[in-house]
Amino acid sequence: MIAAGTMYDVVVIGSGPAGRNAALEAAGHGARVLVVERDRQVGGACVRYGTIPSKTLRETSVVLSALRRRSGGVCDISHDSRLAMASLMTRLDQVVHAHHEAARQELDAAGIETISGQAGFVSTHRIAVTDVHGRIREVTGESIIIATGSRPRHPDHIEVDHENILDSDSILAMTYLPRSLAIVGGGVIACEYASTFAALGVQVTLIDRSAAPLGFLEPDLVRVFLSRFQAAGGTFRGGCPVRSVCWDGISSVQVTLESGETVSADKALIAQGRVACLDLLNIENAGLSVTDRGLLAVDDCCRTNVPHIYAVGDAIGPPALASTSMEQGRQAACHALTGRNLPAGPVIPIGIYTIPEIATVGLTEQQAAEQSRDVMTATVPFDRLARAHIMASSEGLLRLVADEHGSRILGVQIAGEGAAELIHPGQMALTAGMTVDALADSIFNFPTLAEAYRLAALDLIRRRDHGRPAVGAAEPPGFRMAAST
Repeated sequence: MIAAGTMYDVVVIGSGPAGRNAALEAAGHGARVLVVERDRQVGGACVRYGTIPSKTLRETSVVLSALRRRSGGVCDISHDSRLAMASLMTRLDQVVHAHHEAARQELDAAGIETISGQAGFVSTHRIAVTDVHGRIREVTGESIIIATGSRPRHPDHIEVDHENILDSDSILAMTYLPRSLAIVGGGVIACEYASTFAALGVQVTLIDRSAAPLGFLEPDLVRVFLSRFQAAGGTFRGGCPVRSVCWDGISSVQVTLESGETVSADKALIAQGRVACLDLLNIENAGLSVTDRGLLAVDDCCRTNVPHIYAVGDAIGPPALASTSMEQGRQAACHALTGRNLPAGPVIPIGIYTIPEIATVGLTEQQAAEQSRDVMTATVPFDRLARAHIMASSEGLLRLVADEHGSRILGVQIAGEGAAELIHPGQMALTAGMTVDALADSIFNFPTLAEAYRLAALDLIRRRDHGRPAVGAAEPPGFRMAAST
């Protein structure tokens, strides 16, 4: 049975960060908006399987491991796997439920209609929504925004059974903590879960074909991650392509490397990227087609080759961050209704929620070199920060990248506790065109991690104006730098 169609100014397919923000932006312009969500609750995979639950699990892991460190060994947390996993999942469910409710209330308050079901294009303006009972409702959108997100990629040669061989969605359905876990992949998702489970006492082996994980980052940042991961008992196997992953039918998963070596573990996680969820949309009926990477191509306004159809978030590929997806949703809705672009932020921070966190904004030293630009840099190890010692988190660094004159700030890279939060002063400094001298003249609370910015700026000025080494480098005989805090 097909219900009669209804006309909307904007139809948004998907209610994750990109779709929800697109709908809210459109409603703010007075548009009649419909959000189509395949699941019963709004929020998308971000809330059910992605950012929210994974970061909740990570936060619990961080708190437990930090308690052990900061108490000086006075307090210890038992690794009773049954109790730990049950407690972790209870907390996770509470956070996910709270976020579902908040997202629902936000859409309701804006007067946005939502329906549940699988959307599929009938034509360029018409969409059929099929609910769980097979009933079909057709709707029409003057403008349509595709925000369907992504799902884990399953390599052809590996069968993911979601019980013993898991992906980044089903890993959160485990009912107990395994004693050992093999993770195939070296990207963001693989490293986030590797450090989280290692901190919970699981014996984690991270296996990747590349020589080092997180290859898009500067090596110093990766070394901080690997140091903590290995200190927690984790093992990284780099330069090891995987031939097969199989459940032995008894008690363990066997990961066979191309070298012929086998790694055994209780469970395996396959974390080798994600693919856009476009295959059930019947996009060909709307005159759309995917690229050779399975994505939708868009212009600077997030508009596809069909002028009134937009695509945002994971449907269009990198950077595939929740933060950038939100902004793409706003941009698409604004352009659809007004024909103009929202002003774009000049710099986008990237946060990686490993333990410890990693964050970067602006240019790295390597990126500057690729642009044939000379730069000056200053690196402040966290062991120079009193707050880091108080937090028992002195592993880490903050690097400030400036132009060749040591004057204009070009980028910031951080690895260490709270890096995803700590990156934002650097983002604001870049946005405001702040100079190194202005940063050095700023007063930061003491003790804080943020004072690393001032220490880095002072180090740059010291080298720039006096040709003297940074604090921690070999000092010339008879030279002693005054304390900077």
